[in-house]
Amino acid sequence: MDEIKKEDIKQEVFDLYDYYVHNKIDRREFVEKISFYAVGGLTVPAMLNFLMPKYQQTLQVPVDDPRLKTETVGYNSLKGAGKMQGQLSRPVKAKGKLPGIVVVHENRGLNPHIADVGRRAALEGFISMSPDALFPLGGYPGNDDDGREMQRKRDRDEMLEDFIAAYDYLKGHPECNGKIGVVGFCFGGWISNMMAVKIPGLKASVPFYGGQPTAEETAQIKASMLIQYAGLDTRVNEGWPAYEAALKANNVDYQVYIYPDVNHGFHNDSTPRYDKEAAVLTWGRTVEFFKKKLG
Repeated sequence: MDEIKKEDIKQEVFDLYDYYVHNKIDRREFVEKISFYAVGGLTVPAMLNFLMPKYQQTLQVPVDDPRLKTETVGYNSLKGAGKMQGQLSRPVKAKGKLPGIVVVHENRGLNPHIADVGRRAALEGFISMSPDALFPLGGYPGNDDDGREMQRKRDRDEMLEDFIAAYDYLKGHPECNGKIGVVGFCFGGWISNMMAVKIPGLKASVPFYGGQPTAEETAQIKASMLIQYAGLDTRVNEGWPAYEAALKANNVDYQVYIYPDVNHGFHNDSTPRYDKEAAVLTWGRTVEFFKKKLG
């Protein structure tokens, strides 16, 4: 058949991909199940090739973009891994101290896409820190399958401490004005929610399709929240009603957007789950929110 298009893939295949990338099924079971949807020229190898991320073709901001100063930095995480590492990026022509943003990856380490998002944030006038939770295990391994397996070896609460330590690093950075927000995706969405729970001084949090805190945890949130979900993401969205009730009960400053007819991961432009219209809209809202809350 001709080149595969997003419309050629049934929603059930995207749902299976979601289960696969979130460790609900292994690769063997994933391949076995999507084989039922292999018809005509839509073979299993063709579907696998189409579904997997294509990072180098989709980077929006080059690592060596001359508009930015981007470097790899180390920092201490005494309650987490001990030593951590991440990408620090800020605009070259910045005047004065900048508000900070911690950018939190998915469940596979600091892959090229999330590092790219960190640079996008810097281009908007922020100093961004994008940690790699896989650094204690040798760092992002170059592919997501191995990255997921590595991240499963780390304790989730210890990783949360590593991202809280990244907040502390930014807060003490001489080029940061001390006003800091966080944005994260999937696992990073949960981290973004939990950083709002754990850090009283956090100004703003933007979780993309992230797991929700408990009602007791939500009562501790002081940050302003911009919460963004994918309409087709029933797995994550089932936790939203209870979360919203807790946010309202505790008078938390929040906005929520649920984007219809898009999949979990719709902001990630390296995979076919990407939805350009929703991604552009959500990122615009994210930048506007941070400029308002961190300005």
